[in-house]
Amino acid sequence: MEHQEDSKKRKIKEESDLHDAPMEGYEAPVPLRLSRDDLKRLLEPLSKEQLVALLTDAGSQYSAVADDIREVASKDPAHRKLFVRGLAWETTSQDLREAFEQFGEIEEGAVIIDKATGKSRGFGFITFKHMDSAQRALKEPSKTIDGRITVCNLASVGTSGSGGTNDQAQRKLYIGGLSYETSNETLLNIFSKYGEIEEGAVAYDKNTNKSRGFAFVTYKTVEAARNAIDDPNKTIEGRHVIVKLAAEGQKEKAPQVSAPSQGPQAQPGYNVVNPNIPAYARPPPPGTILGFSPHTAVPAYSAAYAGIATMASQYTPQYAGAQYGIPAPQPGQNGTGGYYAPN
Repeated sequence: MEHQEDSKKRKIKEESDLHDAPMEGYEAPVPLRLSRDDLKRLLEPLSKEQLVALLTDAGSQYSAVADDIREVASKDPAHRKLFVRGLAWETTSQDLREAFEQFGEIEEGAVIIDKATGKSRGFGFITFKHMDSAQRALKEPSKTIDGRITVCNLASVGTSGSGGTNDQAQRKLYIGGLSYETSNETLLNIFSKYGEIEEGAVAYDKNTNKSRGFAFVTYKTVEAARNAIDDPNKTIEGRHVIVKLAAEGQKEKAPQVSAPSQGPQAQPGYNVVNPNIPAYARPPPPGTILGFSPHTAVPAYSAAYAGIATMASQYTPQYAGAQYGIPAPQPGQNGTGGYYAPN
């Protein structure tokens, strides 16, 4: 039995060797080497997806190709620089670098300091040496540093803290009425039961480093934020707290802008303008009666003024006594019959 099996194996091997043996007079083709121009012409019609697939396969098989891809991709610092927000006031540049060095070699990292106060502004930047290190750090943008959940994103995307998703306004919560003793750890432990937290911290005064009695928590999903709002049990360390969307609080604090006035605008120095009152006129020159201007006098008014002037010049105590029967004042009397002290 064993003899038959050995015979079969030898026969199969002989047939295989005969099949692989080159035919008499046959010459194997010389491998064709493509020039750089040939390769360029072959690659130009390909789509981006096809080129990515080719380079991915080549990079996974040949380390030299992978190194070239990494070097080219890392030339632009915009692909390697991260913005980190939500840092604690006491977090130093060294603390920041130590939190991110697990993802790859760091070229530069620093917490931004306020020049006037010399204190942290609550954010910083990390620049990796290679792009793939930054990509690894961004896979999980939320990181706990010094007891606070921080968030990172590419600095080229922006430093406003808007996230990158349009629904952040529905995921960010304001928690008010906290005890001044409530810590970040307590806050995160309580609110993490509603869902995964992307960012959250108690607000601290940067000058005193003491709690301001409120906090912000941003969930990764809108559903988790709704669960936190809908839960009627809002007591933390014996205090009843307020939980609502942070956007609602910002609307309440927004200043009320009054509608523009449709009437005439007040002149400088005046609070009210009455459109029915004519413009203020210059005072009349000396020697004129109020309301009558010698430059614009009407003839009837001029005649009346002349008559009044004539009567005034004729009015004497003697004229009054003769006209109205009033005796002329005696020496020592005034015009009303009273006496005045002589000079």
